[in-house]
Amino acid sequence: MAFLDNSGDIILDAVLTDTGRLRLAKGDGTFQIQKFALGDDEINYKLYDSSASTAYRSLTCLQTPVLEAFANNGSSMKYKLMSGLNNNLLYLPVIKLFENGDSARFGTGDAATFIVLVDNTTVNTVIASDNALPTGVMNGIFVGESTHLIRADQGINNIAILTIGPELRETSYQVKMDNRLGSLTPPPGSTTNAQPAFIDDDSIASYILTSATDGNYVDVDPSFLINPTQGSTPTGKAVAGAFGSRIGFRIAASTSLRTSNYLFTVLGNTGTTTIGGLTSGNYKYIDSIVTLSGETTGYSIDVPVRYVKQV
Repeated sequence: MAFLDNSGDIILDAVLTDTGRLRLAKGDGTFQIQKFALGDDEINYKLYDSSASTAYRSLTCLQTPVLEAFANNGSSMKYKLMSGLNNNLLYLPVIKLFENGDSARFGTGDAATFIVLVDNTTVNTVIASDNALPTGVMNGIFVGESTHLIRADQGINNIAILTIGPELRETSYQVKMDNRLGSLTPPPGSTTNAQPAFIDDDSIASYILTSATDGNYVDVDPSFLINPTQGSTPTGKAVAGAFGSRIGFRIAASTSLRTSNYLFTVLGNTGTTTIGGLTSGNYKYIDSIVTLSGETTGYSIDVPVRYVKQV
């Protein structure tokens, strides 16, 4: 859904789901909007010109074209607006990947990603070089045999801010991923797999993880940090300032990827990067993302994940 500014007239442009169209067509009052969210995905705040006169500083931001409504629910409303906050806040919390040790990514720079090996043949080939999985590579078959995982921290990324209020602390996360490719499994130390809250018509599974019921995934206790004290280069967390919470998980490969090459043929590419014992040309891969969103602030990040299979 989008508001379109057309020469002073405000036009509401909406795209309904199949269920929404069905309820609207009934005309019996079952079509009712229960919840809504506002976002500013289109706005580039770097265009704000602090050197201009007061009335013109935000003019370029306000003139940014607004996206029309589109039906891809995995792409729309990534940056939700917040309300009811303390007006004296100088910094808002963020979510950042903790890329150290067992939660580091494979590769460097923009190409760095988390790799999930989808069958036992692939795993055995990768570990043949040094009898261990490389950094950033997860065993998608026997998940518990590897300590590698995806981990992210939430908090204030400024060393000057030492505390975070409960209204800004994330205790619940939504994790979205392609259910055709993989599923969520807990970090080391637990064997309780999370179950999707729902799977939409695009095969995107949504997991809701909270510190109260899913403490293996979400931790709000700063005492577990390697170095919970403030420092310019914190060793135990991804954010430089106040710590809010941490989420961690691993990924298991789907049955489709384990037993069939179909999705790799349709969606995949031939690999060229060496991954342990895998060399150029002898494996296929599918690139995907896992989206982490805070239920309190709406802040989200996209985590790159590559599913790999020897062919």
